[in-house]
Amino acid sequence: MFGGTRKKLMRVSVGVVLLAAFVSVQSASADVQGHGSCTPKELYVSTQGNDKADGSAKHPWKTVQHARDEISGHGWNSDKQMRCDIHVNLAAGDYPVTQTISFDEGDSGANGHQVVYRSADGPGKARLLGGAPITGWQPYQGNVYKAAFDKTKPFYTMFENGERATVARYPNRATPDTWAPYLTSALPDISKEAVHNWLWSNPGDWDPSWDLSQASLTIWSGGSWSWFTDTVPILDVNFTKNQLTMKYNTRYALHNSGGGSRYFLQNSLDFLDQPGEFYVDYKNGEVYYWPKNGEKPTDSSVIRPTVQTVVNVAGSSPEHRAHDLTFDGLGVQYSDYVDWYRNGWINDGDSGDIHQYPQYDRQVEMPRDRFGAVRVTNTSHVTLKNAHISETGFTAVYALFANDHFSVTDSLIDHIGADGIKVEGGYPGEGDISNYHLFTDNYIHHFGELVPGDASGVELMDTGHNEVSYSVIDHSARYAVSLEARPEVQAADDYAQNNTFKYLNLQEAGLDSGDMGAFYTYGVDNFEPHTLDNYVSQVVIGDVLPDASMPDSGTRGVHMDAGGCGFSFTDIEVGKVTDDKYQSYQCNTVTNANWATGFDPSRMQYDKIGVTAAFPYPRPPATVSPTK
Repeated sequence: MFGGTRKKLMRVSVGVVLLAAFVSVQSASADVQGHGSCTPKELYVSTQGNDKADGSAKHPWKTVQHARDEISGHGWNSDKQMRCDIHVNLAAGDYPVTQTISFDEGDSGANGHQVVYRSADGPGKARLLGGAPITGWQPYQGNVYKAAFDKTKPFYTMFENGERATVARYPNRATPDTWAPYLTSALPDISKEAVHNWLWSNPGDWDPSWDLSQASLTIWSGGSWSWFTDTVPILDVNFTKNQLTMKYNTRYALHNSGGGSRYFLQNSLDFLDQPGEFYVDYKNGEVYYWPKNGEKPTDSSVIRPTVQTVVNVAGSSPEHRAHDLTFDGLGVQYSDYVDWYRNGWINDGDSGDIHQYPQYDRQVEMPRDRFGAVRVTNTSHVTLKNAHISETGFTAVYALFANDHFSVTDSLIDHIGADGIKVEGGYPGEGDISNYHLFTDNYIHHFGELVPGDASGVELMDTGHNEVSYSVIDHSARYAVSLEARPEVQAADDYAQNNTFKYLNLQEAGLDSGDMGAFYTYGVDNFEPHTLDNYVSQVVIGDVLPDASMPDSGTRGVHMDAGGCGFSFTDIEVGKVTDDKYQSYQCNTVTNANWATGFDPSRMQYDKIGVTAAFPYPRPPATVSPTK
């Protein structure tokens, strides 16, 4: 999934050390060496370069991978040789990625210095493209065109001229950036209420002439619970009984609390009936597309993903971390989705591994889905800044398990398949391995495009000592920001502590779900006494209004679910909601929030809420009071 392994001429070991010692050594080294009195080593990469060249400004290399291997192969980043940062300067242009670009501990900086991969001509100018054009388009029928592809390399999302296309679906979506409308599952008799793999339609919802042999469905399983969405291939369909069988179980039963689950069908040629839709015939290696402008696609206009992960940074273990790496100003565009998706395991212990809190199985991604366009694991002091990440199939940035001091700053993240930034720590009670992350001055919008259920602009899970600040997070079916643990976790095993959320502008959350908040927590600090150790201040939350089809309980500005204690809320303003602006147990402190009497709007620092003046991309709209 992540590009396999590779040989190098030399490996640099960081030693087997405890995390605390590792972090203190890195920080002390940086303090001693300093960065102001040395001259970085400058290396160059260009789309017009040659990997047989010397990597100079006049004779640049062609690929990032070759630059990486030259640095470690010559030992330039070793303790003995590295006396200043190393800059790998990527010239403006598009760099195709057909195999994940991987970095490990042997690619790390040394002596407190960084190995920096940067866009030399400005933010977003050098782009790593995890996709390739589909060529050879021929007329098929009407406005639909057809092309062949290698069926041993399937893909599950597609793009035209930098915009996501829609898998041909029924019913058609209302607009390009909404998920509705839906059909709703039926229940033939009460004995079928608990099923997870059979779906019944209401009479007349399906056309018996449809070919659903390669179709799937996206469904808010759980009936009235609009919490998670599943994407599941259809195994078989019986039109006479209005019944289909899914290849995999959904997260929840399809009928609950007296109601069915919202869903739409997708990937049938019979559904391809409007511009911007495509159908993939996986059996024959053919793709059908109705271009958005109605004209025949060119050999460069339609892109299919080539990888799920574009950049992967991973140490070999928590004791051998990749560290002191910076990615500055790079564009990362296009990555793939999956053939089927379910958020988490269905039951406690389903992972098959023994854990102190097996309930956490239901909180984390299954192993097959632990990827992002950029993924880090077993890392320390890795920085992603001035980035533009867009048009991904799944999560944009995924920090998995053991990471410390990971930063995403000054970045634009848009049109994302699942979460914008996701941090997933380890299992509670088994070691605090994810902490001290910084996510600031970011504009994250239009995420959860393929996984609307549980999507969040920034999602923190079982991780602490983090800061999320000075950001605009906009357009989500579900959350804008979420912090999650588990309600069963005892205080000593709860790592979701000492987090700071400040100067945030959260807009258009909860567009398609319920029983949620734009700012959401789950199962944090569930046992007395509740120590005040999570802080939220200077946050504006716009209207949280769902699609009319949403059957769940109402939407909220702030929702502290299944616990959510030990929080300080100061200077918070929430727009229109369908339920309470703030829902919580009486275990938090609230100072100057507009759901309480005595709110003083003059304390709101609108000019500081959102991205800063240094933000390097087009700025989002200014922050204003949601009541104006």
